[in-house]
Amino acid sequence: LIAGKGATADGSVMVTYAADSHTLYGELYSTPAASHAPGEMRKIHEWDTGKYLGEIPQPEHTYATVGNMNEHGLTISESTWGGRAELEDTTGIMDYGSLIYVTLERARTAREAIKVMTDLVKDYGYHSSGESFSIADADEAWIMELIGKGGKEKGAVWVARRIPDDCISGHANFPRI
Repeated sequence: LIAGKGATADGSVMVTYAADSHTLYGELYSTPAASHAPGEMRKIHEWDTGKYLGEIPQPEHTYATVGNMNEHGLTISESTWGGRAELEDTTGIMDYGSLIYVTLERARTAREAIKVMTDLVKDYGYHSSGESFSIADADEAWIMELIGKGGKEKGAVWVARRIPDDCISGHANFPRI
């Protein structure tokens, strides 16, 4: 569920998330904030399998994360909906889980997160099937849906829509936009 700040009693933007994978129960990922030297690389491993996918350059600074939130209150979760198998890009480096956690390390706001995520898949390809991402900060919430281009070119087909402040949205394993 996603709730805009006008739809909650205390004016908070809220996102709920429940990974329905039995292998993820009890997982709580954490990354400290860090400064990185020029040329430093970040290894990317597929979230579901741990398979090494490649490396991307680190920015000068990354933010601290705990679970699906960072030190600035940016929250990103997901709901897998699959899509057409021929649109999956097996050569891409960024899978859906890596998109979440790398973006939490690099963005402060929901709008910035959408830009980071779409730039990452444009530059490194998208190594997953269709996903709906819930992206929220203290002021606004968004749904972004993304699917690959079939490995014929890097990037993804995506669309994002802001949840109005006075609304709630629910989605699970099916695209909404």
